[in-house]
Amino acid sequence: MSIQTDEPVRLAGEPAPPPPTPKQRRAARIADEASGGLLAVVLKLVLLGVVDAIAVYGVLVLATHEQWLVTGVVVAVTALVNWIYFSRKRLPAKYLTPGVIFLVVFQVFVLVYTFYIGLTNYGTGHNGSKEQAVSSLMASSLERVEDSPTYPVTVVDRAGELGLLVTNPETGDAYVGTSEQPLEQVDADFDGDRAVAVEGWTSLQFADVLNRTEEITALAVPYSENPNDGAIQTPDGQSGYRYVSTLEYDEAAGTMTDTSTGVVYSDTGVGAFTAEDGSQLLPGWQIVVGFDNFVRAVTDERLAGPLVYVTLWTFAFAILSVATTFFLGLFLAIVFNDLRMRGRKIYRVLMILPYAIPSFLSALVWAGMFNRSFGFFNQVLFGGAEIPWLTDPVLAKVAILIVNLWLGFPYMFLVCTGALQSIPDELQEAARVDGARPWAIFRHIKLPLLLVSVAPLLISSFAFNFNNFNIIYMLTNGGPRDSDAPIPVGHTDILISMVYKVAFTGQTRDYGLASAYSIIIFVVVAIIAILAFRRTKSLEELN
Repeated sequence: MSIQTDEPVRLAGEPAPPPPTPKQRRAARIADEASGGLLAVVLKLVLLGVVDAIAVYGVLVLATHEQWLVTGVVVAVTALVNWIYFSRKRLPAKYLTPGVIFLVVFQVFVLVYTFYIGLTNYGTGHNGSKEQAVSSLMASSLERVEDSPTYPVTVVDRAGELGLLVTNPETGDAYVGTSEQPLEQVDADFDGDRAVAVEGWTSLQFADVLNRTEEITALAVPYSENPNDGAIQTPDGQSGYRYVSTLEYDEAAGTMTDTSTGVVYSDTGVGAFTAEDGSQLLPGWQIVVGFDNFVRAVTDERLAGPLVYVTLWTFAFAILSVATTFFLGLFLAIVFNDLRMRGRKIYRVLMILPYAIPSFLSALVWAGMFNRSFGFFNQVLFGGAEIPWLTDPVLAKVAILIVNLWLGFPYMFLVCTGALQSIPDELQEAARVDGARPWAIFRHIKLPLLLVSVAPLLISSFAFNFNNFNIIYMLTNGGPRDSDAPIPVGHTDILISMVYKVAFTGQTRDYGLASAYSIIIFVVVAIIAILAFRRTKSLEELN
């Protein structure tokens, strides 16, 4: 008969481990108390219940849209989280899991999805699937059938989605459908020869129909699964008529024929039905185009000019912003770190006030101060002059650098103040004893030790200013506009604001090209950061 204990097995001759110290016993007791207790168990169950509830909802939504891969990932991650937190062991995993999940969701997934969009033609005219494109094309060319019977209809609503409850005048059967779902036979309640209510739907009253007239008249419910069968539309919410498209779709051949002109548009693999003369029917659909967007981003002659000067200005803006804010912050830190300076605490509080105000509000205030007609600079400082601070290409760049200096120097002031105060006084005293002058002490002792601590922050500041969208958008919106550029870009746009305009402004929005630019920006910043860290060896110092 053997007796099992929790004590570790010792080999013969091995000395006994030393008894735990009071601090170790106290730490063990605190750990036991933290891991147990009714309140901790209840809190853990509540939090896991919330996580599981969100996961179940996500699984139901994803399964409805047949996103099986993502559904499987959600189920696996949820099971792993429950296994980790219901286990009494795996303490490191309990601390690491939330951070890893947030890292994957908000960093890795976003980067991977952006890269995927950069491989597609996603943009204006290519937003959905091929089935959605066919449905949209057929719906946009509907014409009322001349001998169409009158279908009694009732407008119904389900969770904000409009539908039509249609009564077949020949058979008396009731059907319900939406713009996405074709008519489907249902059991309904009738008022005479009209179906007026169906389970799961809310029938709209006459006043509701009047309030949503535009939505109702634009609603086209497919007659069947075959798009060539047309759709049911109602002009008044009471009577419906059958409409048939002037386009005829042949799914087997992958063609769309305009019955009024006889022109045949084929699926040639470009994400749109294309005729022999090159004309296309839009909207098209989203397809994978490979690295075409990346190649076009750097080789397209129309984009080459704007891309070159926007890239040069982006680097100049980031470098000058870091340099000016750092040197001004360092200068003020040296001044207010001098023990002979009276009221240093008050001055330091005043210095960080710009840092406490949201940057977009400060940018809007500065935009008003730079106004050509009634701004503070022109009216007060320059005696009523009309200097085009924000409309001249050169002056607009100067104005942006001034505003960014105002917004950025408090951060550098705080960082440099902390770094200077961490330098041992013994080193400076030894240099003074050896006869070193103040400038030599600063150059050979303070500055090198300062850069050891500040270099990583300078690199991160460069990366931040490289993508400093707020200051550009709020102050100049990238203007003044370059009228010669084929895309809506201005003289003060940086790469990230140009990407925003490519994606979200203008009549043609190219999300695929914008995503390609975003990945290129990420690669450029990453390479610069890696080279800078290796150059300064700051990572080894911090390690």
